[in-house]
Amino acid sequence: MLLMYSRNFYELHFYYILVTGGVISGIGKGIIASSVGTILKSCGLHVTAIKIDPYINIDAGTFSPYEHGEVFVLDDGGEVDLDLGNYERFLDIRLTRDNNLTTGKIYQSVINKERNGDYLGKTVQVVPHITDAIQEWVMRQAKVSVDDDGIEPEVCVIELGGTVGDIESMPFIEAFRQFQFKVKRENFCNIHVSLVPQVGNNHFYYRFVLSDRLLEQTSIALVGKYTKLSDSYASVIKALEHSALAINYKLEVKYIDSADLEPAALQEEPVKYHEAWQKLCSADGVLVPGGFGVRGTEGKIQAINWARKRKKPFLGVCLGMQLAVCEFARNVLGWEDANSTEFDPETKHPVVIEMPEHNPGQMGGTMRLGKRRTLFKSTSSVLRKLYGDAEYVDERHRHRFEVNPELKHHFEDRGFRFVGQDLEGERMEIIELQDHTYFVGVQYHPEFTSRPIKPSPPYFGLLLAASGKLQNYLQKGCRLSPRYFA
Repeated sequence: MLLMYSRNFYELHFYYILVTGGVISGIGKGIIASSVGTILKSCGLHVTAIKIDPYINIDAGTFSPYEHGEVFVLDDGGEVDLDLGNYERFLDIRLTRDNNLTTGKIYQSVINKERNGDYLGKTVQVVPHITDAIQEWVMRQAKVSVDDDGIEPEVCVIELGGTVGDIESMPFIEAFRQFQFKVKRENFCNIHVSLVPQVGNNHFYYRFVLSDRLLEQTSIALVGKYTKLSDSYASVIKALEHSALAINYKLEVKYIDSADLEPAALQEEPVKYHEAWQKLCSADGVLVPGGFGVRGTEGKIQAINWARKRKKPFLGVCLGMQLAVCEFARNVLGWEDANSTEFDPETKHPVVIEMPEHNPGQMGGTMRLGKRRTLFKSTSSVLRKLYGDAEYVDERHRHRFEVNPELKHHFEDRGFRFVGQDLEGERMEIIELQDHTYFVGVQYHPEFTSRPIKPSPPYFGLLLAASGKLQNYLQKGCRLSPRYFA
């Protein structure tokens, strides 16, 4: 199918594959695009990917997770559609913000040119100016290297979001109708994904009495704000799955709406309250991911408190780490009103504060975004060992608030250590609690760089601890695959 227009694939200088969808959105175009790219990469070709989103937003940074799922962050700080996360994971490549093309970006670039007089007084129209801009963007970005070797790609997989019947997709459909003639049809292929009902795999399992090679199971309580839509935490779930696969365990994710853990829920919705606490108490480990807004934060703090006191493996990511700081300040340091200034600007103990460079007057693109370096300050750090005893790590960030560095000595005096900091030693990046099975928090988002055969170390550590294998793994020097000591 892929080579339907090709005479000899390996003789082509460059090949474009457009993936479109019909009937309904969310039908699996991203997985198809990623899988096709992976097949071609396995043939020794350099593959890049572009995701087109026809909405007018400039980027995905201001979306609610319930609208489009999680916001994926790239090395250059680009806030993009979660499908780019699939591309990076499947193809093991590093994309940039320009690999996510939106209607907003195209119109912004064309309008800027018009204002600068680039069109020499001509009437600017959808055809040819918008369609030309789309084609130029694709051809330019397709040649940008996405591999560590710096070699220019040979194939570009392009996913057109939404469905071909959407009115906002029309300029892109027309652009690619023209595009196939510009690059010549033998260099262009269109894969159209449609709805084809099929028998589930659950059918073959029972029909042939197949055995499950993953005999043991571990469960992680994901305590968050957007748990009604799993795509809100797509990369988090993938990172957990990568880690579970590495230790040969079946993963059960227990989704818990953090608001259901709060005392108010006991009065208003007691059934949900007890169900949420039952899920938390029965889990082997606890994960509090990133998020924004005050709703549910007290429930997250309740979950962190439970994990700390019961010595349950815990991982806090971004806001999850910040709330771990708040919980420790309240219940160990005795600062009862300790909080983030995001939620309580008047607190007498501002343990989490707004970063100086954040611009509160604008929402989009104002956070600390993209790949940043974190230096380990301790050679005995558990997370440092999980990273292969590295002196530093480069991970992706997306936050406006940070731990108050002026108060760190109060925490470290009580065994709450800031084992990772930024290059200047001003930003607290990694926390670890002494005398605990696994209590770790990271300011960055390690899930964005997790890969199926190279799981993210913080998530890997959580799964190792939840399955009772962390100490054994550390004692073996973190060199052997965990499945060998199962």
